[in-house]
Amino acid sequence: MKNGSDNKPLRCAIYTRKSTSENLDMDFNTLDAQRDAGEIFVKAQLHQGWEVLPTRYDDGGFTGGNMDRPALQRLLKDIDDGQVDCVVVYKVDRLSRSLLDFARMMEVFEQKGISFVSTTQQFNTATPIGRLTLHLLLSFAQFEREMISERTRDKMAAARRRGKWVGGPPVLGYRIDRVLRKLEVIPEEAEQVKAIFEMYLRMRSVRAVTEQVDAFGWRKKKYETKTGKTSGGGRVDRNTIHRILRNRTYTGCVVYKGEIHEGEHDAIIDVETFEKVQSIIDSKRNGQGPRRQRNFENILQGVLYCACNEKMTSATGQSRSGTVYRYYRCYGQMKGPATDCEHPRVPAGEVEQVIIDKIREVCADPTVRGEVAKRLQWGKEQSGRAIALERDVIQKKIDELSKEAQSLLTFVRESGGKAGSTVSDQLAKVELALDEQRLKANELDDRLRGLSAAVGRVQSALDLLSNFCEVWDVLVPEERCDLVKLLIERVDVNVPEGELHITLHDLTDELPPLPDIFPERAEVAPVEEAAAP
Repeated sequence: MKNGSDNKPLRCAIYTRKSTSENLDMDFNTLDAQRDAGEIFVKAQLHQGWEVLPTRYDDGGFTGGNMDRPALQRLLKDIDDGQVDCVVVYKVDRLSRSLLDFARMMEVFEQKGISFVSTTQQFNTATPIGRLTLHLLLSFAQFEREMISERTRDKMAAARRRGKWVGGPPVLGYRIDRVLRKLEVIPEEAEQVKAIFEMYLRMRSVRAVTEQVDAFGWRKKKYETKTGKTSGGGRVDRNTIHRILRNRTYTGCVVYKGEIHEGEHDAIIDVETFEKVQSIIDSKRNGQGPRRQRNFENILQGVLYCACNEKMTSATGQSRSGTVYRYYRCYGQMKGPATDCEHPRVPAGEVEQVIIDKIREVCADPTVRGEVAKRLQWGKEQSGRAIALERDVIQKKIDELSKEAQSLLTFVRESGGKAGSTVSDQLAKVELALDEQRLKANELDDRLRGLSAAVGRVQSALDLLSNFCEVWDVLVPEERCDLVKLLIERVDVNVPEGELHITLHDLTDELPPLPDIFPERAEVAPVEEAAAP
């Protein structure tokens, strides 16, 4: 450890911490008290060359259970830059309440020759008994932190079971009484909540309710935090409406770990209305369950563009008679009411028939068929080589990590199980990295197999293009979609103007030669650096 006996000043950084942000806005708070104690302690060692650094390292409102603290990170950076010789704290638990984090910091301190001092706890880390005392103090600090956390969780759980509000931002329809610590109904906002539930029961569409709410000029819940900061008040989107419809708080209840308890606050929505809304949402699986799979019946998905230059996505509807129909709609309109696009829906059958007629015309030209087949093969080889290159880079990483893991395992065996936690932690990191690389390799293998399957499927469709009129009806939906995307680059539609513009892929440009990306295995190394990000 450094000291001031070599006529060089011992630069002391005073670190302070407080777990909560309560009372930090006072003129003199606990962080100031901790720093004063540290300054007095350092001044008492002035004859040994100790001096206080002017930089403040104060973490107000941060737990000692982890190292995610801005002032602590600045302190560690300054230590790494050689700007600090000694760290002074009021108590050991101010630096950390985690034994593992503390051990890591002590290791850094030892490597950099940094002294560590507590103004209220006497110990000397240069001796074995001093280090033991330090670890005992920290063990009790960690135990105290865990006990406080457990008591806090138990207290919050008990409060929720009794129906009490235990914190968090208020929802639309309620304000927080910070004195009584309960929710109070705001009549004006409560009427908006009731209207939202009623509109959904009538419209059965979150999007339609969102548009109506936005037309009314209603906004998100606006409230003031304990620090006086104003939050909320933005435009309502579909997620906001969905959260309101799903929030059981409006029934006067409190939910805790799936359990429903009667709350102290008044209800805005009756239970029967709330359950009806949940039943409708569940039946439509709005935002729940597995993602909707691509419907290959919509052959223009991904190539059809609206007049506002947004892509158009497929959708289905049902008439009053029960007839199901398909159509395409502007994706920009689905983002919410903020979009200005008012382009009408496009009937899927009508616009798709125009595209099919165009494909029939294109496929009648044998030159076009040959060019499409050539480009298909070129694209397959280019994509396959890129995947193979990435796979080769990952295999090299797997080989290197495997060797490193084997070396660590050998070291652990030879040490008779006394290798220490540092080696065990390193081995765990290597094994985790190895699993990640193997997962990436498996994903690339799947992509390569999928590429071959897709190309083979489209090639089968190309082989039949000479008799397009006869074969289109017997092609499976996946083959139809692939065929459209091989020939059509994009389709721009403008229903009000009666325009439909089809852009074919340019088949006149010469294809660039495929690069020889595998001249030698040793030359793959430079590509690995580019592929890492």
